[in-house]
Amino acid sequence: MLGDGGDVSARVASLHVYPVKSCAGVAPAQARLHATGLALDRAWVVTDAAGDFVTQRSLPRMALIQAEAEAGADGATPGALTLRAPGMAPLCVPPPVNDLAADAPVTRLVRVWQDRVPAWDMGEAAAQWLSRFLACPGLRLARVDPAVPRLASQRWTGEVAAPVHFADGFPLLIASAASLAELNERLAAAGHAPVDMRRFRPNIVLDGLAPQDEDRLAELRLATAEGGVLRIRPVKPCTRCPMPNVDPATGDTSPAVLEALRTFRANPRMDGAITFGMNAIVIEGAGQSLRVGADVAADWAFD
Repeated sequence: MLGDGGDVSARVASLHVYPVKSCAGVAPAQARLHATGLALDRAWVVTDAAGDFVTQRSLPRMALIQAEAEAGADGATPGALTLRAPGMAPLCVPPPVNDLAADAPVTRLVRVWQDRVPAWDMGEAAAQWLSRFLACPGLRLARVDPAVPRLASQRWTGEVAAPVHFADGFPLLIASAASLAELNERLAAAGHAPVDMRRFRPNIVLDGLAPQDEDRLAELRLATAEGGVLRIRPVKPCTRCPMPNVDPATGDTSPAVLEALRTFRANPRMDGAITFGMNAIVIEGAGQSLRVGADVAADWAFD
């Protein structure tokens, strides 16, 4: 199915989708892949009153918000969203209605790092719900406008114009189970409890690699549920902010994870920044679906 294979064989250990940027994710057994990444991934974002995105970096309790998303009738456009959090009644956020002028969604400018993109404001109920749970007045919820493209940095994607929703910079993040196991060995040696992959918020977790192998892979070929092949290209090591220090089960923070990573994951390619996982773009096969357990083949990347 994957042709002649490659230097490296692996499998998809898990898939992860984060409907609302920086809130808890879900781990489906199968997910459709679009040019923007896994379906519904980071299709919503929480902002402050000025439209600047907010994350667990400043509001770690965002980790406790569970988001259940539905696709629209076309299977690709985001539909309804349900938010749940401890001590809060669930909130259903309906999709914007844009077929009648009177019901047209309100468009706001949202800033994600250096990008400012128009997005659809999701209304007062969502704003009040988020502001109350996170104890931060003025928060808003915005949803991607599919008609407005945002592109990943072509410094890293080269000739490929890779669209992305509200992820930090790229459609996909790839990590490996072996790299997490290596980190946990170091945490144990330092007297700390192990952590799980939720700390690193990948979309695709690979099994069958050696630690840090994902850093050295060229294009990956992944078998699809439809019998085809997806081609995904790692383009940039993922530099790490303090978010891996947030416990996704409690929202509490501790410096142990970054301290452990700092001892062995300073990346010369990124001027010594701590990295874990690889950002990637979709080269071929958008519209097909990935399953947990799918075969993966790749070749080594050589500078």
